[in-house]
Amino acid sequence: MIITRSPLRISLGGGGTDVPSYYREHEGFLIAGAIDKYVYITIHETFIEEVILKYSKLERVARREDLEHPIVREAFDVVGIPCRALEITSMADIPAGTGLGSSGSFTTALLKALHTHRRSLIHPRELAEEACHIEIDRLGEPIGKQDQYIAAFGGITCFKFKKNGEVDAWPLPLDVETRNNLEDSLVMFFTGYSRRASSILKEQDDKTKSKSDDGEMVRNLHYVKDLGLRSMEALQAGDLDRFGADTLDPDALGSAWARLISIGGKANSC
Repeated sequence: MIITRSPLRISLGGGGTDVPSYYREHEGFLIAGAIDKYVYITIHETFIEEVILKYSKLERVARREDLEHPIVREAFDVVGIPCRALEITSMADIPAGTGLGSSGSFTTALLKALHTHRRSLIHPRELAEEACHIEIDRLGEPIGKQDQYIAAFGGITCFKFKKNGEVDAWPLPLDVETRNNLEDSLVMFFTGYSRRASSILKEQDDKTKSKSDDGEMVRNLHYVKDLGLRSMEALQAGDLDRFGADTLDPDALGSAWARLISIGGKANSC
């Protein structure tokens, strides 16, 4: 049996600038932190010439084309695994739709498991790119790249999204005391709400491309990217008070951040 897991994440500054409609014109930057909540994938060989897929539904199919789960269907094709004699199960520590990047974590954990089944090694960067290729290119989801990249790299990591689509990734250098204080200062609550990130990001994507709001969305994203850069400086300096003031205080954030989180009617649930 093969068991893989990918972490869920929180954004620590710059979220939203990883969407292609923004970074292809202006470059994006954000900091993301992997947390100790995971999506798990198990793969087990069976004696039946079909794939048994267990998630919120149960599927039993003999052909890849018959798989209803779009990410699993595309992952089989990308990795090049025949659709037979496998049982695949998905589990998670949190519900879907809570704003913690569960779809990207699911895709990276699944790809890692399939590559392991084929006995092939894959670098975190390749893993992230394959996950992005499936969700963005093959399935046409209007989403960004941060979820797949932080799920593959882990830790507290800075990402620069270049205009040509390349992504620079490097760990945010934090001393042990700052990291511990940051962990002690963060709390999460489940509000009971869930939502699809793709519908929220599609509105952001459409407005960024069309400038139907007279460029307000792009200006907001510029502001959020600047928050990410200021967050990086504050965290590197160990100044958590400045990090909190710059990124969490409503008066410091102003209308730009409020506008971004209100797209679709709700802020993140967790």
